[in-house]
Amino acid sequence: MEYDYIIVGSGFGGSVSALRLSEKGYKVLVVEKGKWYKAKDFPKSNWNFKKWLWMPYLRFFGIMKLSIFKHIAIISGTGVGGGSLVYANTLPTPKTAFFNSGSWKELNDWENELKPYYKEALRMLGAAQNPKLFDGDLGLKKVAEDLNIKKNFDTTRVAVFFGKPDQTVKDPYFNGEGPDRSGCNFCGACMTGCRYNAKNTLDKNYLYLAQKNGAEILAENEVVDVQPIGTADGSQGYEVSLKRSTRIFGKHQKIKAKGVIFSGGVLGTVKLLLKLKLKSLPNLSDKLGEDIRSNNETLISVSGLDKDKNYSKGIAIGSILDTDENSHLEICRYGEGSDAWKLAHLPYVTGSNVFSRLFKTLVKLLKNPVDYFKIYFVNGWAKNTVVLLFMQTLDSTLKFKRNALGQMTSTVSTGKAPTPFIPESINLVKAYRKAINGVSTSFALETLAGIPSTAHILGGAVMGKDHNTGVIDKDNKVFGYKNMFVIDGAMISANPGVNPSLSITAIAERAMDQIPAKIELGKSDTLKKMNTGSSMMNSSEASNDISR
Repeated sequence: MEYDYIIVGSGFGGSVSALRLSEKGYKVLVVEKGKWYKAKDFPKSNWNFKKWLWMPYLRFFGIMKLSIFKHIAIISGTGVGGGSLVYANTLPTPKTAFFNSGSWKELNDWENELKPYYKEALRMLGAAQNPKLFDGDLGLKKVAEDLNIKKNFDTTRVAVFFGKPDQTVKDPYFNGEGPDRSGCNFCGACMTGCRYNAKNTLDKNYLYLAQKNGAEILAENEVVDVQPIGTADGSQGYEVSLKRSTRIFGKHQKIKAKGVIFSGGVLGTVKLLLKLKLKSLPNLSDKLGEDIRSNNETLISVSGLDKDKNYSKGIAIGSILDTDENSHLEICRYGEGSDAWKLAHLPYVTGSNVFSRLFKTLVKLLKNPVDYFKIYFVNGWAKNTVVLLFMQTLDSTLKFKRNALGQMTSTVSTGKAPTPFIPESINLVKAYRKAINGVSTSFALETLAGIPSTAHILGGAVMGKDHNTGVIDKDNKVFGYKNMFVIDGAMISANPGVNPSLSITAIAERAMDQIPAKIELGKSDTLKKMNTGSSMMNSSEASNDISR
């Protein structure tokens, strides 16, 4: 069987591509390594490791993957819908600095160019302002008041349906063309998978509509090779080799396509392309794997000691505080009962080497034995804990390369190595800990290895003016090959300093808008496109109000 396009990955870039190409008359296949998950399939808590974690060697086929490198630990999503299954729904627009920095800055007037596509992305993802604050958010508001920056505190704009809690209604977004939805009940379990059909994951918008247009989705399969057919530049198409991702022994298959779109996220796309560059796609730019960014993030947990508080209530991220020109802080939560993270946490300490940090950890445990005993053995971790997500627009980059064993490794490319010990972050942790009467913990690797964690790894196949400065051009086309694109977090060519899902979606919308229709659409098809959403618009149609 032959397709017009094979899309490798079903996250934000892949889902947008699937819908827009199918609308334009192309025959599309989406290949996804992870499994299909319906609302009833998600785990009730993250103690259900088989449904929460992606660890195939242990036969765990869940929605979250943890990857550890020398310089950083990375949380990513797996499954049909990609990162949308496990992400915290948050849809902020980056500040101006994002559009005017990095390898793409001179290729376009990006801030104005992308305005209509941000608008369309917000509509398609069902963006709405969080209507309620809960204990964790009120703690952040107290921090804002204590720091005299109350004006910088706000609720978040999120991809959640805020109807009547647990009440099912007909599709509220696409004139009845989408699936039924249920109102959010603020259980806080967005990041272990929404079991109540309120989270606007990609399988409920872009992928759902793409399937109605004829796009096919092949789950539990992984792309292992992409070979040009005939000519070396792929102008005659590609042969894509697949293997089963959830079986030890599975039949390999080969499928032909006229074009290929890589949308497996940084960890999927960059790893695969580094492999393919060695033999199948040798003309890929030498910039592949460079300009990897982490948003300069830290993830530090603070557990409250007051029994009358419940920090698990709310949506995953319900509030945000811009702490200075380059930084902001968000409150993340897990649903009550999802306490498994405590197994990987130690008391939060800072220090220049592992010995000083281990000594400080021991001192903390000895000085506050009752408090830490409550956190680990008495109080419910999720009920009493928030995760402080700190991000900065300040820039530094890593490089991913392939080692002799075929695995990706990290090296520092520009600037300083990522660190969990950012002074602004440390001060904010202290302020929040004081505001809620709590104690702080962090991922054990921060203490043991001094490396930070991030949920937003970006870059590695960035835009450039030519083969020497980037992997793709301003329209996401891969240099050196015909009808080949990278459309996912790997394309992000500057540090957004905020949650990147909206930006990935908007840039994907623009990339698809550059591809002409395969067939002339009839009037009925055109009307359907207008009802369900189309990226075919011009800048004059866009609202200037795309701020958070």
